[in-house]
Amino acid sequence: MTRALTSTEPVLDQPTARLCAAIASGERADVRLAVVAPGEYGKTALLDHLETACASGGVPTVRFDQIRGVRQAEPALVLVDDAHALDDAALDELRRTAEDDRLGLVVAARPLPRPAALNDVLVRLSGQIVLRQLDQGQIETLLRAAGADNTVREWAGFVRAQTGGVPGLVRRIVIRLDRNRLAGQPGVPEPTLAELRHDLDQLDPEAIRLLIATEAGAGGDVDLLCGALGVGPDDVARVLDDVRTTGLVAADGAPLPVVGQALRSLVPAERRAAVCQRLAERQLHRGRPVLDLVRPWLGSGITGVEIAGAFRAAAEEAMATDPALAVRLFDAAVTAGVPATELGARRAEAVALAGDLDTALRLADDVIATAEATDRAEAARVAATGLAHRGMLARAAELLRWSGTVQSRAFAAIGLVATGKSADAERLLAESERSGADDPPTLLSGALSAMARGVLDSVTGSPATALSTLVSAAEMLDPVGRSVLLPDSPAALAAVLALHGGEPAIAEPLLERALRAGTGGRPMSVRHQLLLAWIAMERGDTDAAAERLAAVGTPAQPRDWLFAVALEVGIARRTSDLAALRQIWGQACAAVIRQPVDLFTFLPFGEFAVAAARLGDQDRLAPHLVRAHELLGALGDPPLWSTVLHWRELHAAMIGERPDEVRRHAAALRANAEYGPHHATMSAAAECWLKALDGDVDPDEVEAAARGLRDAGSAWDGARLAGQAAIRTTDRAAMLRLLDCARALQGAPVRGETASTDEATGMAQLSERELQVARLVVDGLTYKEVGARLFISAKTVEHHIARIRQRLGAASRTELLSQLRTLLGTSPTT
Repeated sequence: MTRALTSTEPVLDQPTARLCAAIASGERADVRLAVVAPGEYGKTALLDHLETACASGGVPTVRFDQIRGVRQAEPALVLVDDAHALDDAALDELRRTAEDDRLGLVVAARPLPRPAALNDVLVRLSGQIVLRQLDQGQIETLLRAAGADNTVREWAGFVRAQTGGVPGLVRRIVIRLDRNRLAGQPGVPEPTLAELRHDLDQLDPEAIRLLIATEAGAGGDVDLLCGALGVGPDDVARVLDDVRTTGLVAADGAPLPVVGQALRSLVPAERRAAVCQRLAERQLHRGRPVLDLVRPWLGSGITGVEIAGAFRAAAEEAMATDPALAVRLFDAAVTAGVPATELGARRAEAVALAGDLDTALRLADDVIATAEATDRAEAARVAATGLAHRGMLARAAELLRWSGTVQSRAFAAIGLVATGKSADAERLLAESERSGADDPPTLLSGALSAMARGVLDSVTGSPATALSTLVSAAEMLDPVGRSVLLPDSPAALAAVLALHGGEPAIAEPLLERALRAGTGGRPMSVRHQLLLAWIAMERGDTDAAAERLAAVGTPAQPRDWLFAVALEVGIARRTSDLAALRQIWGQACAAVIRQPVDLFTFLPFGEFAVAAARLGDQDRLAPHLVRAHELLGALGDPPLWSTVLHWRELHAAMIGERPDEVRRHAAALRANAEYGPHHATMSAAAECWLKALDGDVDPDEVEAAARGLRDAGSAWDGARLAGQAAIRTTDRAAMLRLLDCARALQGAPVRGETASTDEATGMAQLSERELQVARLVVDGLTYKEVGARLFISAKTVEHHIARIRQRLGAASRTELLSQLRTLLGTSPTT
């Protein structure tokens, strides 16, 4: 049952409460006070409070209506309510009352209207009682009186937000609350809205239209309000003054939230739509932005030609900063009457930028299939972008070539290079440059042209020039890239090139800047984060890589999923977590099946090649690696792209004990050595591996090669090379030196800091068989699996481990494995 407040006493601040008490006690006999405030501020309640308090204090009071026409009234405190509504005769009599020194006087009125006669009365008064909005604490007091307890703070915040603290509106809500309501979610009681609907019914139609317009976002814009009301500025000012005196609105004339809710219940949708349509027409005619005006209309259900046009214009504005909002606005435009096919490619592009590439593909395909659609070329670009993110670069390039726009041709050239068709890409770029010679040189056109040229240069020209061109393209695109739908970004492609060319220090800041700038919208943010994780993994920081990967979650698009799964494989391999490697391998196989090989996927396919060898599943990867080499052959075997792939396949061949393949990949790396320092570094490291496998370890060469790998961003590979060479040399001094090198590259303390000479010497005392057992155990194999691999019993394996533990002085199995991982370079057989 609804519990009404038992007291109508107004909530007053301390100075006003003290003043009222002084009047009621007779302490203040010379009362000449005005109470000027809008409606709902409690003027009537204040007069009632004074009347009651004065009666208790023995101070005589009388209402002005009671002494009108009386020639000689008895001395008393005269209380006047709604003085602004008195006629001229009554105001003239009130002036005479104010001139009578025997009478006290408290006059309550709204700020407007202010007749001259009322002004004449007010200037004769000596002070004013100020009625203010209620603060949080005062509202909480009222709510506690209504039965609020644990929810009082939440309800008070809600009530204040709904009412602006206007006392009358606060009471209208609080008086309708009981303990049951207060225990639930805050909301405006229906009886409160019914009361407010009655108040709104008393307003002029002009005032109602103004309230609709200001709630729709036109507050403060006199020209817009003139258009909504169909009147001039002077009339708008008059109506604004009128509604402000009601206490139902904020300073700009917009209804307070609780009043707006009542307004929406009172005014039929068609009347609200008519006002909004006039606002939209006026704003569009002025060529002004409409987003801030139109945003509040979402979900209102209003329709109409001008409304639809406003939604469409607002969606275009939102594309640059909030694609998800643009999607909602485009949808609202369709609901309001714009044919879906008319929005076509732009709506699909907004959906894609918001991250829903599957829906974008469907919408774009609908446009492409509609012969009369005027934006089929742009729709083809959107569809091709979705296909590129799915890893279908060949099909994406076909669509982009068909699209024929300058932007599409740039992206098409990139896809052609990535699928082995560099000559076609060269012709397409030349054609694009000729056809776009007269186009304005915008940041976007310059960035896309440089992006395509950089990718082409990576296979036909200088890798350094290619990387520099892509870096420039990324920096050029940053200011405008948030609103551009990209199959790939210059920052991502520069990062891929840098990883292939041993320049991760260049890639990392580019990717971080692209993330901050929002380049390419949500679809590209995942790719940028995955490439940052890849850089961390390559340098051996598996924790940072795993953290970035976890932040991404499970990517929706096959290309991103391929990289994410390859990262999981690479992290498991680098941390010697064989169980995790086996667990993720099924997903890796699925990712490989879904993703065709292209130039930009060599990193994950190379990682899969090593993992496949580790798990004895090389045949599954073989066709894809063959395709990769066919693609390289079609491009003339560019060293920038082939070196990393040969490096990974070299390791896969070593693990799989395929000496012919080992020599073939080493020879390929040797042939690439002349093309630059990075390629020479990889070749030197490969030679060190071959020598180490034969027991021929030159510590100077190995350390130089290992540190070269570190400098190329592959610190983990460098540490592993040093560690493996260390355990294969019979020279104890060389072994200790290389073990220190491995630790340093891993960021672990060297012997001089924490590790004892005895521990390292113990490692040197291990037999070849014990080294074999140690490597396999560190890789995660069980004693039974180790025995099967080495053709010995599990019991013999256990004896070997016991002797190793004794020689290294390990106190537990955990400590033993930790020491072996450090001494063997983390992962000896992967």
